Amino acid sequence: MRKILTVVLSLISLSAMAQKTDTVFLRKLMESKPELFSAVLNHPNKNQIQIMYTQVNRDAQNKPSFKTFSYNLDPHHYFYPASTVKLAAVIFALEKVNRLKSTCLTAQSIMVTDSAFKGQTKVLKDTSASNGLPSVAHYVKKILLTSDNDAFNRLFEFIGRAEINQKLKAYGFNDSRILNRLAIGDAGESTKHSNPVKFYNSSQLVYNQQAQYDPKDYELSLTNLTMGKGYLDSADKLVNKPFSLAGKNAFAINDQQKLMQKLIFPEAFPAKERFKLTADNYKLIYTYMSKYPTESDFPKYDQKEFWPTYAKMLYYGRENISPDPNIRIFNKYGDSYGYIIDNSYFVDFKNGIEYFLTAVVHSNEDGIFNDNKYEYDTVCFPFMKNLGKSIYEVELKRSKKHKPDLSKFKLDYKH
Repeated sequence: MRKILTVVLSLISLSAMAQKTDTVFLRKLMESKPELFSAVLNHPNKNQIQIMYTQVNRDAQNKPSFKTFSYNLDPHHYFYPASTVKLAAVIFALEKVNRLKSTCLTAQSIMVTDSAFKGQTKVLKDTSASNGLPSVAHYVKKILLTSDNDAFNRLFEFIGRAEINQKLKAYGFNDSRILNRLAIGDAGESTKHSNPVKFYNSSQLVYNQQAQYDPKDYELSLTNLTMGKGYLDSADKLVNKPFSLAGKNAFAINDQQKLMQKLIFPEAFPAKERFKLTADNYKLIYTYMSKYPTESDFPKYDQKEFWPTYAKMLYYGRENISPDPNIRIFNKYGDSYGYIIDNSYFVDFKNGIEYFLTAVVHSNEDGIFNDNKYEYDTVCFPFMKNLGKSIYEVELKRSKKHKPDLSKFKLDYKH
C-alpha cells in the first residue's frame, strides 16, 4: 500500500510540474507583434516552430528557481537538431576523461585517432592548436566557438555511440538520441563503428581505446520523419520522393533546455542528476560557449568568416554587428536542412538579466532537400533575432524580488 501511495504522490508531483509550463504567454507575445511574427505564425506547421523560454528567479541566497513558458512544444515532432547535439558530446567527453583520471589521462592529453573500418579517417595533428596537436580540450573549444564538425566527430568516436545514448537516458533526456557523425554522410553500418583512439602525455601512452561497435538502433516514437517533395542524392540528382530523416540524430527542445539548465545551474538539481564535471570543466565550457571567435587565438579565425555574433542567433540573428559589451550568451546553435536551432542562456550584467531560451524554426519553400536553397536569411535568422529581442524586452520590464549575482559568469576571455 505504501508503494502504491508513493507512486501516486510521484505522479501528482510530476503532473504539477508539467502544469507549471505556461503555453499561452509566448503565443500572445508573438501575436502582439504581427509586424515581426505574423508571417511565421500564419504557417505554424510549415515553419515547425517550437519554443521554450524559462525565467530565472533568485532567492535571498542567490539560489535559482525556474518558471517555464512554451510554444508549440512537441517532443515527438521530429526536427533535425544539426549541431546542437555537440553540446552533449562536449559534456560526455569531459566526463569520460574524468572517469579515466587514474590512467593520467587529461583533457589536454594528445589525442591520436586511428581508423579500423571503411570510411574512417585518422587524425595525428591539429595545426589550429598552440602545440599543433589534437586533444579533447581543443576539440571542445572548436565545437563551442564555431561548431566544428570534425571536432564533434572525434569526440563522438572517443565517447562511443553506446555510451552517448546510455548517458542521454541516465540524465533523463528521454526524447533524444545521437547516432551519427556530422557532415561526412555517416549512415547505416558505419555509424555503429567507432575509431580506435590513443592518448599520450608527451611521448608516453596513457590510454589505448580499441575500436568500438554498437549494434543498437535507439528507436524513438517520432512523427515528421519524412518531409518535402524531393531531394538531391549524393550525385546531386533530383529524387522526386519525400526526404527521409529516419535513423538520424534527435535532440528535442525540452531535452536541450534541460541539459543547458543542468550545465549552467548544477546546484539547482539533486546531486545524482548533475553532470560529473570538475570546476575546470565548467570553466572551459562556460568560457568557450560565450566567447566570440574573434577573441580566440588558438584556434584563430578569419573575422570575415566568423564574426563576433556569428553563433548568437537568438538575439543577433546572423547579423555582422558589434556585440553589446554588457551581454554574454552561453549557447549552442545548429543549422541544416532548412532548420535553425539555438539553445541559450542569456546574461546581461548591467541590467541583472538572465534567462533560458531555446527555439527551432524551419523554412524550405521549394520542398527540396539537400539543394542548399533554404530561407535562412529571409525567414529563420530574422525570426530568431526577433524572438530573442522580444524576450529580452520582457525581461527588461520584469520586476525581481532579488537581483541576481551574476559574477560566476564574468569570465576571462583574454587567455
